[in-house]
Amino acid sequence: MTIQQAKDFGAKNLTSSPSARLDSECLLQFVSGKTKTELLFQKDSELPDTQLSQFVSLIEKRKTGLPIAYITGKKEFFARDFFVTPDVLIPKPDTELLVEKALEELSSLRGTNRILNVCDMCTGSGCIGLSLLAECIEQKIFPREMLPSFTLVDISEKALEVAKKNAEALIESEYRERVRFVRSNLFAALPLKFDIILSNPPYIPHAEALSLLDDGRAEPILALDGDVDLFGNATAENDGLGIMRSLVPQSFSHLAPHGTLIVESGEYNADETAALFRENGFHDVEIFLDLSGQKRDTIGRK
Repeated sequence: MTIQQAKDFGAKNLTSSPSARLDSECLLQFVSGKTKTELLFQKDSELPDTQLSQFVSLIEKRKTGLPIAYITGKKEFFARDFFVTPDVLIPKPDTELLVEKALEELSSLRGTNRILNVCDMCTGSGCIGLSLLAECIEQKIFPREMLPSFTLVDISEKALEVAKKNAEALIESEYRERVRFVRSNLFAALPLKFDIILSNPPYIPHAEALSLLDDGRAEPILALDGDVDLFGNATAENDGLGIMRSLVPQSFSHLAPHGTLIVESGEYNADETAALFRENGFHDVEIFLDLSGQKRDTIGRK
């Protein structure tokens, strides 16, 4: 079977996928090790039997609804490839806005004569905190000796293992001492005060979260369902704010004076999240829109 025939075979068989041809091409790139351009110019070349067998096997996995990112073990975020497993949420393009806003906040603090502390709460794959650190290094926002300290927090030990692997892959060894990983139920194990707290917590209403998983995408419900309390019990509110109602006041307590909290809450409950910010003492509360014009991030200052 030629590369073109394999590509057509994959697209034809992924009838339930809204992006069948793209999925087929991504899996073909993965098994062949070729770029999109190489596949195009070598379309009449025969695909080796071992690669063809692997490709057909992965097409079958994709037919179950399993996301491409979990099949290949990687997902691009902020121009970097992050390792992902079903233990973490797949990084989404809309979440890049959170990194952009955090970069603006950090840049405004570059004249501070002390090392800043940043917390990435509910870190998952570490894509937010590690992208922010990597950008600080690449853009030279701070002198090396003043590079902020990053604390990446998650309640899931398996998620933290994924984040650690991404730190090893994406952050040069000389800078990794700026990152620490803490397993904690929100701030329970964190006595520190932070200058910036970032979070993409579970915020999707329970019914919506279940419907998102109907296609077999296998993302962890723990990272999606916002209608649980700190002990994993259902709140029955179906507004997606179960975690947010604890996160916002705890963040206020763990922010240094004039500190900033930035969270992703999406179109589901951004207005309600902003109201929580104000009720808990935050000022200068704003909601930012993503590229599609949906309410995405909420920011507030202590």
